[in-house]
Amino acid sequence: MAISDFKRYSMTFGPSPIHKLERLSKHLGGAQIWAKREDVSSGLAFGGNKVRKMEYIVPDIIASGADTLVSIGGYQSNHTRQVAAVAAHLGLKAVLVQENWVDWPDTLNDRVGNIELSRIMGAEVRLDSAGFDIGIRDSWKKALEDVEARGGKPYAIPAGASEHHLGGLGFANWAYEVEQQEKDLGIFFDTIIVCTVTGSTHAGMIAGFAGQEKPRRVIGIDASATLEKTRDQVGRIAKHTAELIGLGRELRDDEINVMEGWAGDLYGIPVESTLNAIRMLGSMEGVILDPVYEGKSMAGLIDLVSSKDIPASSNVLYAHLGGQLALNAYSALFR
Repeated sequence: MAISDFKRYSMTFGPSPIHKLERLSKHLGGAQIWAKREDVSSGLAFGGNKVRKMEYIVPDIIASGADTLVSIGGYQSNHTRQVAAVAAHLGLKAVLVQENWVDWPDTLNDRVGNIELSRIMGAEVRLDSAGFDIGIRDSWKKALEDVEARGGKPYAIPAGASEHHLGGLGFANWAYEVEQQEKDLGIFFDTIIVCTVTGSTHAGMIAGFAGQEKPRRVIGIDASATLEKTRDQVGRIAKHTAELIGLGRELRDDEINVMEGWAGDLYGIPVESTLNAIRMLGSMEGVILDPVYEGKSMAGLIDLVSSKDIPASSNVLYAHLGGQLALNAYSALFR
């Protein structure tokens, strides 16, 4: 099969825009840096990378006859906010398990930002005290059982939609979208930078780019602080997605590149390089990043470009995945 053989339910405005970060590129004095903006790609609750993943999952939801989407994330999960938006868009219910993945001392952590929007969109939000883990959670299984017990028909969407069997397709298609945009722009992006936690965004890119003629470096910047789990999950999802889209060969180990150094010690806790990256992009480009994902992946990009690990001759495409709403739960950082 090819990716065109899979049904896709469009919820984006079309290809997400690409624009050059002129001032950042000049400031770093190396590679030319561009951003591809998943955060402005959809009209559903401020968009984000999970809407793109859900485009390939929605046809399966509709075919299943489900009436309730059941998913999971942290209190400030971008993913669960986008699941709530998709449910509202489709006229379905949503049950969202929100676990305490980040030990952050903001008293409004469970009331502002992403979780506030999920409540506005009518989702049933279940707070749970369990900490962070990228694996399958008992609290999520219990929510699925509860929906069934009250006569509903649930549809299970794991954290980040990553462990869903179709979870990598959205960003495999993103890779083909980039290839077309390159033709329009007259440019080739030899390096892709993306944040990696539950893995299917990065994994889908790996699978999609692997089938293209020109090789490129696809770098996942770990923000999970559970590097080996994340690396294993990225590899597994990438290989599964490559099989789905008919790549026709095994992925090489060097194509699965998850880099550490910017996550800090714990998921969701910003470190100095995170805050520096947020301030740099905000003050130089008017582009807003978040302290959980984009602040960390941009910190990685800044260091890799500055050190010439990414050569000065490179054209770098930075994937902005749309996590800014979580900033509301980190209000003390930028007084």
